[in-house]
Amino acid sequence: MTPPVPVIGTDAVAAAEDGSLTCGQVITLLLAAPLLLLLLQPYQWISALGFRLQKLWPLGDGGGIRPMSLLLVFAGTVLLALLANGPLKGGRGGGLTGVLALQMVQVSVGPTRTAALRSLDLRGQLARLPLLVLTHGASLTVGLESPSASLGASLLLALRHRAAPLQRLPLPVLLATGAGAGLGIAFHSVLLGVTYAVEELCRRRSAALINGTLLMAGLGVVLSGATGLWPMIPDAAPAHHAGINTLVDLDGRLLGRMGLLILVAGGLGGVFSAFTAWMAHRWSLWLSRPRPPGDRPVQRLLLAAVLAGLVMALAAIASNGWSLNDGQLLILQMAYGENPPGLDLFPWRLLASVLSIAIGAPGGVMHDAMSLGALLAGPFSGDLPSPERQLLVWCGATALFSGACRTPLFCALFVAQIAGTIALSPLLLLVAALAAPVGGWVRQDTWNEVQLERWLENHHGTGGSAMKGG
Repeated sequence: MTPPVPVIGTDAVAAAEDGSLTCGQVITLLLAAPLLLLLLQPYQWISALGFRLQKLWPLGDGGGIRPMSLLLVFAGTVLLALLANGPLKGGRGGGLTGVLALQMVQVSVGPTRTAALRSLDLRGQLARLPLLVLTHGASLTVGLESPSASLGASLLLALRHRAAPLQRLPLPVLLATGAGAGLGIAFHSVLLGVTYAVEELCRRRSAALINGTLLMAGLGVVLSGATGLWPMIPDAAPAHHAGINTLVDLDGRLLGRMGLLILVAGGLGGVFSAFTAWMAHRWSLWLSRPRPPGDRPVQRLLLAAVLAGLVMALAAIASNGWSLNDGQLLILQMAYGENPPGLDLFPWRLLASVLSIAIGAPGGVMHDAMSLGALLAGPFSGDLPSPERQLLVWCGATALFSGACRTPLFCALFVAQIAGTIALSPLLLLVAALAAPVGGWVRQDTWNEVQLERWLENHHGTGGSAMKGG
C-alpha cells in the first residue's frame, strides 16, 4: 500500500489550491522525465518491429502472402490469448483502469483504492512487456497509447514512495500527470500528453465546457476562413495570418460531404464502442461460464485462443494485411496512396480491432478508431482531387475517433499530429466537437468507461452511477 500522505505545510496547501508546483516538485518531475524516456524505449522498439512485420504483407501490391507472416499472426494471437487470460492476466489491456478509478472520490479509500494502486505497481508493467512483444509480433491492432500512459503513471506512483515532494501532490493529479507524460513522450507531442490528461483521465468534469467552446469557436473560425472574412483583414493580425491557412477552399460541395461524413463516422464511433464492449463481454462469458463434467478450463481457453488466432489470420488474408497493426500505415495509404483500399476492408479491420482488445492485447482503441474513420472517408472522396481527399480522410479519422472516445480536443490534435500540419487544427477541432455527441447518442459509454464500470463491479464498487459522479 501507499504510505499515508504526510502533513502538508501551509505553502504546499496554497500550491495545491492554486494548482502550482513547489520547487521540490518541479525538480523531482524534471528528474523523472529522462527515466521515463528510457523506460519507454523498449516499447518503441517493439512497435517498430510490428510495422516491419506488417510491411512483409502484400498491402495491396498484388504480391503473395508469406507463410511465415501468416504463422506469426496465428501463433502470436494464440499465445497472447493464452498468456493474457492465464499467467499474465495482470498485464492484459492498456492498464489505465486504475488511473481512472483513482480519479473518483468513491475510490479514495478502502479496498477498491488498494486494488487500484496494486494494478499500477511498477513491477506489474513487466507482465505487460511480453504481451506487448506478442501483440506487435502478431501485428494485432492496438497501439502504444495506453501502455505508455500506464507506464508513466506507474513510474510516478513508484517514485512517490521515495520522493517527499511527490507525496504532497494529490494522488489523482500525480497519476494523470505521469500518464499524460508517458503518452506525450511516446508520441513526441507535449500537447497530446496534456490534453489526454485533462480530457480523458481527469474524469470529464469539464467535458461540456471543452466541447461547447470547441463547437462555437471552431465553427466561427472555420466560417471566417470559408467565407473570406478572415483573409479580408490581414492587417488585423498579421502574425496569425502568416502562421495558419485553410489548406483547401471549403466550398459547398466539400462542406456537404464533410457534414455527412461527420454524422456517419461519429455514429459509427458509438457503434465501435458498443461492439468492442460486446465482444469483450462475450469473450469473458465464454471463459467463465459453468463447465460441464470433464471440461477443463485450460481446454476451453485453448479452444478460444485457437479460434481467435484463426479469425485474425483470416482477416489478414482477406485484407492483404491491412487489418493488422495499429492502423497507421492504413491511414497514410488512405490519405496519400495512389490506390487506397476500398470500404470492403472495413468489416475485417473492425473485427480484428475488437477481437484484439477482447482477448487482452495491451493497448486501447485510439488508432483502431482513426483507421476505421479513414477507411470510411473513401466513398466520400473517390472523385475529388488529392488535397480534398486528404482532408476528408483526416476528417473521417477524427470523427470516428471522437465519436468513440468523446475527447474532442485530444482526438483532433492527435489526428493533426499524424497529418503533420497545425493548419488542420481549427477544422478538425470542429469535426471532433460535432462527432463526440453523435457517438454519445448511439452509445452512451466509451470503452474506457465500460472497463471502469466492470472493474468497479468486480471490486465491489458502486458501478455506473459512481463512475459518472467522480
